[in-house]
Amino acid sequence: MGSASDSARPGTGEFHPLFAERLHLLDGLAAPSLVALPDTPGQAARRAAFDAPFDALELPDVRVEDAVAPGPHGPVSLRIYRPMSDADARPGLVWIHGGAFVFGDLDMPEADQTARLVAAAADAVVVSVDYRLALGGVHFPIPHDDCWVAWQWTRAQASDLGIDPERLAVGGGSAGGNLAASVALRGRDEGQPAWQALLVYPALHAAGEGFSDELRDCLVRTPPALLFGTDDSFSVNYLGGPVQMATPYAFPGVATDLAGFPSTFIENAEFDSLRASGEEFARQLAADGVDVELVTMCGVPHGHLNRAGLPMAAETCARLAARLRRLTLSS
Repeated sequence: MGSASDSARPGTGEFHPLFAERLHLLDGLAAPSLVALPDTPGQAARRAAFDAPFDALELPDVRVEDAVAPGPHGPVSLRIYRPMSDADARPGLVWIHGGAFVFGDLDMPEADQTARLVAAAADAVVVSVDYRLALGGVHFPIPHDDCWVAWQWTRAQASDLGIDPERLAVGGGSAGGNLAASVALRGRDEGQPAWQALLVYPALHAAGEGFSDELRDCLVRTPPALLFGTDDSFSVNYLGGPVQMATPYAFPGVATDLAGFPSTFIENAEFDSLRASGEEFARQLAADGVDVELVTMCGVPHGHLNRAGLPMAAETCARLAARLRRLTLSS
């Protein structure tokens, strides 16, 4: 059996004041889905006010350059973040943003802010992936294939990028956590293993997992507009069909054998329906002998890494950086 350490603080049961003071802006807004997005100017304006940046974080100076990797569906755009100083054999992270498979780009806070903070704090090289979104007839496996291409490219370019190939991790948030886990699973299968997987509020199961009484109580007190995944529309859209057609590379939580998966860090959000997926995946990994560290960020809803200037986003980035600074991992 693997270990499943849970270093989470006990849940507060209350939203952090930074969120609590904005919750009224979401009154009357529906849960996000492909059929229930804000549909009036007033609703969109209130959602935008809720999502407005918090106090600006002081982002560190890093070197940033763009690159392109050739792939089976066309070129994949990448953005590379490196510390200002030159060095060889740094840890590396292929980082994949979220957005329900239909939103997001390299400039969103979950991509850019996260990459800058982690690269500087970990003295690491971060490669951020601009995969094709599940729009306009794009479905699995295209986004997965794009991320796999980014993984292969980074491994091949590790020496030129100053990355220690033995310390190359893959990670992501939300849908990006799904894609990162699928890359880690495919890497296990194809002999290109990741050093570790860093998953933040990941969507790992095509259909919603069962909620504990504690989580259900949190969700009852969460505005519907903050509840991701209350229907299966995003999963169905990503798959291009019913959730029953999900394969392990599409949704790693359906895998029946996770032995050999890399050492994994999972951070969930307290007020997030996807917390059930992250917690269940941690149990699955541990049952198959994989080392797992499970953390819950208290007082926040889904997607806190995508909140510009949010102190808790910086705290999560510090934990990701601490994982990358490790010289050894539990086995």
